[in-house]
Amino acid sequence: MNLVWEVLILLFCISPFSLAAQGPQTLNLGAIFVFNTINGKVSRIAMKAAEDDINADPSILGGRKLAISMHDSNFSGFLGIMGALQFMEMDTVAIIGPQSSVMAHVISHLANELHVPLLSFTALDPTLSPLQYPYFIQTAPNDLFQMTAIAEMISYFGWAEVIALFSDDDQARNGMTTLGDQLAARRCRISYKVALPPDPKANRSDIQNALIKVLTLESRVIVVNTYSKTGLLVFEVAQSLGMIDKGFVWIATSWLSTVLDSYKTLPPNTFNSIQGVLTLRPHVPDSNRKRDFESRWDLLSNGSIGLNPYGLYAYDTVWMIARALRLFLDQGNTISFSNDSKLNGVGGGMLNLETLSIFDGGKQLLDNILKTNMTGLTGHLQFNQDRSILYPAFDIINVIKTGFPLIGYWSNYSGLSFVPPETLYRKKANRSSSSQHLHSVVWPGGNMSKPRGWVFPDNGRQLRVGIPNRASYQNFVSTVNGSVQGYCIDVFIAAIKLLPYAVPYKFVPFGDGHKNPNYDGLVNQIISGAFDAVVGDVAIVTNRTKAVDFTQPYIESGLVVVAPVKKLNSSAWAFLRPFTPLMWAVTAIFFLVVGTVVWILEHRINDEFRGPPRKQFVTVLWFSFSTMFFAHRENTVSTLGRLVLIIWLFVVLIVNSSYTASLTSILTVQQLSSPIQGIDTLITSNQRVGFQVGSFAENYMINELNIAKSRLIALGSPEEYAEALANGTVAAVVDEKTYVDFFLSRRCDFSIRGQEFTKSGWGFAFPRDSPLSVDMSTAILTLSENGELQKIHEKWLVREICNSEGSNSDSEKLQLQSFWGLFLICGIACFLALLLYFCKMVRQFNRYRPVESDPNIPSSSNSRSRRLQTFLSFVDEKAEVSKGRSKRKRSQELNGCMKDDYPIDGSERIQRDVSPT
Repeated sequence: MNLVWEVLILLFCISPFSLAAQGPQTLNLGAIFVFNTINGKVSRIAMKAAEDDINADPSILGGRKLAISMHDSNFSGFLGIMGALQFMEMDTVAIIGPQSSVMAHVISHLANELHVPLLSFTALDPTLSPLQYPYFIQTAPNDLFQMTAIAEMISYFGWAEVIALFSDDDQARNGMTTLGDQLAARRCRISYKVALPPDPKANRSDIQNALIKVLTLESRVIVVNTYSKTGLLVFEVAQSLGMIDKGFVWIATSWLSTVLDSYKTLPPNTFNSIQGVLTLRPHVPDSNRKRDFESRWDLLSNGSIGLNPYGLYAYDTVWMIARALRLFLDQGNTISFSNDSKLNGVGGGMLNLETLSIFDGGKQLLDNILKTNMTGLTGHLQFNQDRSILYPAFDIINVIKTGFPLIGYWSNYSGLSFVPPETLYRKKANRSSSSQHLHSVVWPGGNMSKPRGWVFPDNGRQLRVGIPNRASYQNFVSTVNGSVQGYCIDVFIAAIKLLPYAVPYKFVPFGDGHKNPNYDGLVNQIISGAFDAVVGDVAIVTNRTKAVDFTQPYIESGLVVVAPVKKLNSSAWAFLRPFTPLMWAVTAIFFLVVGTVVWILEHRINDEFRGPPRKQFVTVLWFSFSTMFFAHRENTVSTLGRLVLIIWLFVVLIVNSSYTASLTSILTVQQLSSPIQGIDTLITSNQRVGFQVGSFAENYMINELNIAKSRLIALGSPEEYAEALANGTVAAVVDEKTYVDFFLSRRCDFSIRGQEFTKSGWGFAFPRDSPLSVDMSTAILTLSENGELQKIHEKWLVREICNSEGSNSDSEKLQLQSFWGLFLICGIACFLALLLYFCKMVRQFNRYRPVESDPNIPSSSNSRSRRLQTFLSFVDEKAEVSKGRSKRKRSQELNGCMKDDYPIDGSERIQRDVSPT
């Protein structure tokens, strides 16, 4: 019994020291907010609810209590700093807040020095870097993601410029800088920034002056990044100025959704002033825990204010710290503080800085917070390596008279979609433009169609349109008696008439009119601000597109080479040109070789290839060359012979087809002769090259083709082209095809050599990101589709083509002079064959001719006509008959039995010779 009492007494004495070793039983947290703001009111209620829920469950902190002390900074950075110092004198383990990024930048330095984690869900400045402020943690998606969402919305709707209205403090200013960066990545930009006094200093007069300036600008897409009081006042003033109407686009950051969620009803004037506005709200997935908390909210707030997402983040932030503290204690750590040696000797007076102490476990608690992996009211909570919230997302809300429906979502995972982000997280990420979708929007003024996003600025100034004051090719652009005209001018005027708004403009000539101006210098006038646009025969080339924006090309034009040419007359021996001499020789040799091979293979087994040598030689020649026309009649019976013949016939087919196609091309296509074959010829030669004054061709040939500048000759007009080409000053001229076509319409002694070696076109130039370039491009496409562009082309550029050489249809016909060589050979062959045959027949007639009919008749009676008749009868008889009569004649002469007592004419003798004996 005594032993039991001794143990109890020992435990009673040790337990106080044990509890002291484990640290304090109350864990102090601080919170710095502006109580008289929407987020300040909601956050106080939500953090108090979280404190109560945590303390109601002893297992969460191991029996310890969580105590949150709240400090009202009352829109004052100084008071916020004082509140932070007070918390750090009270051995506070973590601070929630501050509400604004202005104070966060300052208090973070205190947190870094004293190792006290600083967590905020409203100070969302993207520049609060964890490298500079390692003890500062943003527990809600920061403004980098919100500005990215806005930039993607602007890009999705196709707007190029926006106007930014923002409160002139760190958070709003840095947010607009981030928006500018995100827009630039999508080829958009902030065209004008309007800084407004921050809450609560903003007044109606300042806002009205700012919005009147906005009215004079061309952009009608306005992004408002401010706070609730200033933001609502901006919309009320805008409505009074008629800016909440058709044509305008208003996008508000999450401050507006916070107002809509926190107040069930708004004053009618305020509600009417935000009709058609788009705003963003941090996305919170639906869950049972969220619905349960929402059902408790009216009781917690006594109906004083509605719940918004930042109240949910406030609740989750307290739980995040509580879980990190529990892990901290479970790791065997204790809550302890030590003096900061840097503060020794700094105190004095009323500051009492020596009371500030370093939280010894601050680094470990910070690490535990960053390792958070929990499910809260706002969904799954976890930090990325850059300390940002995992999977940030926003709802996109359209304010209309009947409420503020969702038109879609934005998430850093998949971009814009009308599918909730948590559904897309289970799928593969897809950021392609085709996967970006939003529901239809009701825009300001009740307009359902997407606003254009800009108007021509209503400042009384005309659009200054620069035009080249050309000295040549004035069909394109010219100034006559103060009137500007030409092909390019007519296209511009026709296009600008199709715009759905009026654009006042005036043409300003560039150049002295005595020579063509430099077109790069003309385009650079846009950069310097001298011109608002450039209209003319301006080629769209790379170095120009880097400085300005061009419209859709209204005519195609690339660089070509022009050189003098001579037309080749058709030759009598043109049929030999398809093959080279070597090809002809090899083809003939193969005909003989194949014939010989087939004869060798067929000689022993094929009677058609047997016989006397002379006959066989002729057979080989006939068989070889008759295969050219597939006219051979000798049959092949051997397998090898047939195989060789099949292969050879296929070769002959290819040779014949190639010859036919080549010869047809030679005889039907006009053949022009020139030593210049194209740009490659000019590059490899040392001959001089002409170019048009002011054209980009000069820089292109120097920089891209490496042609020496000393070889280039500037020419100012088509007449100079012709003269320089004719007298040999230049070997060729390099110019754009549109000019060259106009030049060649009157000069047929020159021709384009080779192909176009650049592909470009002419367009109208505007400043970078000018919306007018997009609308003008659409107008040019309309002109092309309705045929108006072709009519303008025919008015200015269609000219009579030179016809000194006749029409194209005549040149395509095959002329007799191209074939008289073949006909001559054929005629000579026929003549020689007839001559040889005639000689042979005369020889045979003299050898086999019939005996004279009557020896008593004088020889003079045998007239020449009778001899000719006899000769023709001889030629007409069969060869076998002549041979038979010849044999009998020789037999009679040998036997002396020749009878001459009666005449026998040729026909009777022939009949007798053929009658049976």
